[in-house]
Amino acid sequence: MNLKRIVTSFDYILMGIVLALFTLGLLAIASATDVMNVGMTRQVQLQAFSFIFGLVLIGILQFINYEVVGEFYWWLYGIAILLLLIIFIPGVGVIRNGSRSWINLGIIDFQTSEISKIAYIIFLAKFAEKNGGMRSFKSVIKAGIALVPILLLILKQPDLGSALVFVSATFGILLASGMRYWQIGGGLLGVIGLTPLIYPHLEAHQRERIDAFLNPNDLTLPGNYHVMQSKITIGSGMMYGRGLFEGVYHRLNYLPVQESDFIFAVFVEETGFVGGIVVIALYLFFLLRMISLSRRVKDEFGSNIIIGVIFMFAFQIIENIAMTLGRMPVTGITLPFFSYGSTSIVSSMLAIGIVESIYIRRKKGTFFNT
Repeated sequence: MNLKRIVTSFDYILMGIVLALFTLGLLAIASATDVMNVGMTRQVQLQAFSFIFGLVLIGILQFINYEVVGEFYWWLYGIAILLLLIIFIPGVGVIRNGSRSWINLGIIDFQTSEISKIAYIIFLAKFAEKNGGMRSFKSVIKAGIALVPILLLILKQPDLGSALVFVSATFGILLASGMRYWQIGGGLLGVIGLTPLIYPHLEAHQRERIDAFLNPNDLTLPGNYHVMQSKITIGSGMMYGRGLFEGVYHRLNYLPVQESDFIFAVFVEETGFVGGIVVIALYLFFLLRMISLSRRVKDEFGSNIIIGVIFMFAFQIIENIAMTLGRMPVTGITLPFFSYGSTSIVSSMLAIGIVESIYIRRKKGTFFNT
């Protein structure tokens, strides 16, 4: 790929939105970890380093033809499965916050499902293309069978939030590939019908979160503490907030997991309703921009990947913000580019790099195969 063509074809608007979200998130993490009093914290340093590393990955990905990678789609599926299996090896996987989802690399904990979902999206996008879209019931069943081992391994960790991200990405790709409306309705009814059967097999802390969501006014339920503190923190910001680094509730440690899961509450306490709307607007522009890019891509495979990435991000954004407001159960899903988390930042940047790589090769017959 010619460097000049990469520079001229790269979508700088999307990257500008990502940079804006990351900058605001880094300020919020700095406040949540009290850098004004304790100095530069490990969380801020790792977040900044992870973002820079992600920028390097994005640069490298522009020289890689995603069509060539797509030819190894079954290998990517195997990698996704392997990444989810490796954490169960004794002495390799570690438990964090009740889930065996991590590998301790010394400097950081690496969450394998974050990279696994990128490999899976590429696999399913190519799988859909190879099967002529998802217009037949048989094709949808095949895709569902491919998803089952992924979900079983993630629920085994257990990590319900990540499992739902995989489901969301799968739904997006199937929808974009021509899945019929009656199939969508049938799938939703199936999920609703299976819910009572799944609930008893969830971990205790997962059931607590669901019970708390269904009974928001019952403060005797342990799961309601997080949400109650989050809503108090958000409400205290009022219209314009207390000012950057002037938050009270998170500095007094009333707000749990404040640098990652509930970072949105930290930001709104300090910037108010206005700040919250700005962040939500940025995420809306972010998703709309990717939708616009997907519509300009000429091949089904590339477009399917972008749609899968859109649905992956959309679920994470909606779930994280909604749970801080008590509108969805707490699942531990991070807010993309905003929450603290090295693996989350790197995987999110990897996804953006793939989207950009597809976009610069959007016109077949020019430099598509270079």
